[in-house]
Amino acid sequence: MQLTNRINFRNVKGDLFGGVTAAVIALPMALAFGVAAFGSVPDTAGFSGPVAGLWGAVLVGLFAALFGGTPTLISEPTGPMTVVMTAVVANLMAADPENGLAMAFTVVMMAGVFQIIFGVLRLGKYVTMMPYTVISGFMSGIGIILVILQLAPFLGQVSPAGGVVGTLQDIPNLIGNVQPAELLLAAVTVGIIWFMPARFKKVIPPQLTALIVGTILSLVLVPALFQGADIRRIGEIPMGFPSMVTPTFSGGQLQLMLVDAAVLGMLGCIDALLTSMVADSLTRTEHNSNKELIGQGLGNIVSGLFGGLAGAGATMGTVVNIQAGGRTALSGLTRAGVLLVVILGAANLAEVIPLAVLAGIALKVGIDIIDWDFLKRAHKVSWKAAMIMYAVILLTVLVDLIVAVGVGVFIANILTIERMSLLQSKSVKTISDADDTILLNSNEKRWLSEANDRILLFQLSGPMLFGVAKAITREHNAIKDCDAVVFDLAEVPHLGVTASLTIENAIKEAIEKRRHVFLVGARAQTLKRLKNLGVLELLPQNHLFEDREDALKYAASVVSPEFTSAAQEAPIDYGTSPALG
Repeated sequence: MQLTNRINFRNVKGDLFGGVTAAVIALPMALAFGVAAFGSVPDTAGFSGPVAGLWGAVLVGLFAALFGGTPTLISEPTGPMTVVMTAVVANLMAADPENGLAMAFTVVMMAGVFQIIFGVLRLGKYVTMMPYTVISGFMSGIGIILVILQLAPFLGQVSPAGGVVGTLQDIPNLIGNVQPAELLLAAVTVGIIWFMPARFKKVIPPQLTALIVGTILSLVLVPALFQGADIRRIGEIPMGFPSMVTPTFSGGQLQLMLVDAAVLGMLGCIDALLTSMVADSLTRTEHNSNKELIGQGLGNIVSGLFGGLAGAGATMGTVVNIQAGGRTALSGLTRAGVLLVVILGAANLAEVIPLAVLAGIALKVGIDIIDWDFLKRAHKVSWKAAMIMYAVILLTVLVDLIVAVGVGVFIANILTIERMSLLQSKSVKTISDADDTILLNSNEKRWLSEANDRILLFQLSGPMLFGVAKAITREHNAIKDCDAVVFDLAEVPHLGVTASLTIENAIKEAIEKRRHVFLVGARAQTLKRLKNLGVLELLPQNHLFEDREDALKYAASVVSPEFTSAAQEAPIDYGTSPALG
């Protein structure tokens, strides 16, 4: 595996322009997400929300660009990652106010370690293999959470304790104490982002426009309209390089930290790889998912180590980068470099940015994360799919992210298995005469006809998974009087363990009822599975056939009147049954 990402200088102009454009978009988003996750008040170590967002954008973006597997991917703090980080910070700060922030950064590092493990184990291709109903409900739920968490700062107030539930319970109080000046700034911010004409968006990103306009209004117009209004702002931002965070663990909170890190790491994997797929579709390339996870993990480890917010592949930044001409990882490196210059040389300019403006930016991001398109159509596609999506949304918002995904995937898989089993059970057929349910040649029809319903053909086709076992048992239980059973497995490419055991039981029961049993067409994995289970040892060698016609011909000779008369006087000896001549 190549250690670094695909970097070359054949597209320098496009990569530089793409990186600069992505940096312009990243600046307001990083500030908004940093404030949303960590708050704006510095702790004793000098860290603050805006700083965490900015350094997260630089460090995650830099290392993911250097070591990732998607050349055009832009990695930075995202809405979904911010939602999880908000809960992580709140829980750990409540449990240990003195070390909670350091433990939160440690969770970011641990999440990066999880992502590297996923990449090393080559699990990248499996990360996004979830039903769309679950992904849609999960992302919509995260969008709703982000919107709810911005309601308090949007209305000019401090966020209440209790996260989503606490905010919902406190809505009457929030509305009753709304601060008109900050509400106006937040509303103007959302309005600019939402209604800015497309021709202007090509020149300057609407998020940056809203940030600049909102800040100017707060300094010039709002004081004149609202005498004595106290506008809450970002405040002092420490300049220079960040201090290193010592990984901090607490025995009482270790389990919580591990769970939070696993959730954050998995969400980052999903977020990044889904964005990589978007990049592939736009550039007609193919990313290396496992390498990308390693790059994302390294980025989050370094980000947490220096007090940065967790990040992942950002769809908006990636699309803008590609549209602006970015084609190699040089664009991601350029973006990180531009942001680094801004942080070290102009961070003090951000001190006057109103928190209400950042709340408006984050709220609009939450609205955009919600999958409105599928929400409008889900019930038309399938009511079951719609119910799964709604259940995942509710669990995500009101219970827990990992519970939502787990329950959603479980229910979706159960419904899928049920549907596949229903369809596959139709391929389990038993006939005793030359009817039309199974396509037979003239000789096969002849042997069945001459046997006069004393031979039963038991045909299976397609993959025999565990859900089909019930159909096999049902068809087998319907067997009435017969002298021989021919199990045709020629069209079975895969035989599951459960189905294998069901066939074994059917064969054993047929033998106990003194019926002759023949096996046809078992090969490759099917043959190996039956051999390993010892099923083939139940039958004489001359009762195993490659061709169904030969098996039916031999079965017809076995159940002839002469053979039946002799069998009534002596037990059937499978070991001495006449061989096919």
